Amino acid sequence: MRFSDFIEKGQVRKASPDVSLAKSLIATSETDLKFLKSVEITETSARKVMTNYYDVLRSVLEAILALEGYKTYSHEAFTYFLKEKDEQLIAEKFDRFRKIRNKINYYGKDISVEEVKEHSTEIIKMIEILKNKYLKELM
Repeated sequence: MRFSDFIEKGQVRKASPDVSLAKSLIATSETDLKFLKSVEITETSARKVMTNYYDVLRSVLEAILALEGYKTYSHEAFTYFLKEKDEQLIAEKFDRFRKIRNKINYYGKDISVEEVKEHSTEIIKMIEILKNKYLKELM
């Protein structure tokens, strides 16, 4: 599958580049990240903290797509977008986190405190790499 397949299916639409949307998404992702870093990860909070870290990563990806003139209605499309940007490792990690988030949200799966701590560290690194590589001119 390719990113263009999502466009053909209507799961991604081409639009004009939207700098103001990208800036807004970056700002909210930074605020959300500060909040998440302040939350203690416990057995009670682990599920919500994990899904919210994923949402911050997704927001950063949405900002990148907005700059390039795309709007996606499919989380899976981000994986293929990243692959076409030669971000294979980030694409694979994103897809893994997408599946973890889906299991939590749609199938009631639990996640351990240790897993969330490990995953959140990875997500924060991914966010920094993506922001520095694709969004630096907006920050």
